Amino acid sequence: MIAQKPVGLLFITLVASLGGLLFGFDMAVVSGVLPLVTQQFSLTAGQEGWFVSSALVGCIIGVLCSGEMSDRWGRKKPLFLAAGFFILSALGCALAPNLSGVIAFRIVGGIGIGIASSVVPLYISEIAPADRRGRMVTYYQFAVTLGILLAYLSNAALLGDNSVIQSSFWLGTLLTSELWRLMLGIGVLPALLFFVGLLFVPESPRWLAQRSTKKHVKPIMQEGTPDSSMAIELDRQAAPHSRSSAHYKELFAPPMRRALLIGILLPVFSQFSGINAIIYYGPTILGNAGISLSNSLLSQIIFGAANMLFTLFAIWKVDQWGRRPLYLLGTAGAAISLLATGFCFYVGAGSSMWLLLPVLLFLACFACSIGPLKFVVASEIFPSAIRGRALALSVTIMWIADTAVGQITPLLLHHLGNAGTFWIFALFCMAAFVMVYRLLPETKGKSLEEIEADWNTKATET
Repeated sequence: MIAQKPVGLLFITLVASLGGLLFGFDMAVVSGVLPLVTQQFSLTAGQEGWFVSSALVGCIIGVLCSGEMSDRWGRKKPLFLAAGFFILSALGCALAPNLSGVIAFRIVGGIGIGIASSVVPLYISEIAPADRRGRMVTYYQFAVTLGILLAYLSNAALLGDNSVIQSSFWLGTLLTSELWRLMLGIGVLPALLFFVGLLFVPESPRWLAQRSTKKHVKPIMQEGTPDSSMAIELDRQAAPHSRSSAHYKELFAPPMRRALLIGILLPVFSQFSGINAIIYYGPTILGNAGISLSNSLLSQIIFGAANMLFTLFAIWKVDQWGRRPLYLLGTAGAAISLLATGFCFYVGAGSSMWLLLPVLLFLACFACSIGPLKFVVASEIFPSAIRGRALALSVTIMWIADTAVGQITPLLLHHLGNAGTFWIFALFCMAAFVMVYRLLPETKGKSLEEIEADWNTKATET
């Protein structure tokens, strides 16, 4: 094993979070690509849904493989694989000769997103001290929102003036005549940065603890994560338990049933909250309201900036207020704002500034709770021996729900209109509030081992 210089927790978190930035970029860049592709190829509503959700099919494939890979190979190797998929996808989307090829490479990129969306929060949660775990995992969601904003900015910049591109690139004619190719292909830059950064981060100490004795883990941990609180937490682990093998069936045992239910419902509700309708179909929705494509992309930049900035509130408060209060506040606020958004469309105020206010309120509520906390909670609540597989299952459910949203949103917009579509999403936020109130325990300040012990204690008491 090559000796590795000590690196700080912040650096490790930032590198790992680049996987989230690529996730957000790929998810959002399609909002600017979709109107151009639809116009060029005369896509139907169903074909629009397939173009958007094709990457999500890849996500499901990637995340289904990620659990087994991360528990067997460690956390770093799957992240390297994801980075490779990101690079291949970006180049392929830019250069593929036809739309079918572009869709195929979007599926490849989706596989990378699926792997990263499961392994990155898992990796960060395992290197983080208990009192900072919520904040550090939320950095991943912050990176997702930053990727979304960068996608909006690059789309708007490319649509605004591509004369420099045309004169500077040997592929200038192709990329300016089919500008959506460059919108998709520009993602190769952060993908390369992610790949290089992974060369300098260590393996997860907790995964090493499952594969080695503590006397072998400690020197490796001290090389990669020189944080005394991490050493204390690892010393408290029982080595035989941490190295024990586990299977998916353990998630259905009495101690874990409630955790499994939470791990399934939180990602489902997050996707059906309406966030992806705004990200994927924002220009389409605003276009239906009479706002031009250039103005709708400007509105998307505002939405993306708000989403990113409000995520900073979650980073600030998640380890102070806790997970439950933020979730309850966020789901209630999201439901109210979605009802108001639908009302704006219903009364014909969809093309006015009044529409931006409830949408911004929704983004604030989502960004400070629903968005980041699903990853924080899912990375905390499962036992160490099966954490990789369990988190992969949770994220798989998220991507299945995301795929469903990508497919049905054009149909909802067509049959129910903008108002009805947002009211449907409001109902899901109300259901999320009830579920969080009844099922979600507070986990702030507890080590992952203490959380696991709490589940076992509750099962014994019942």
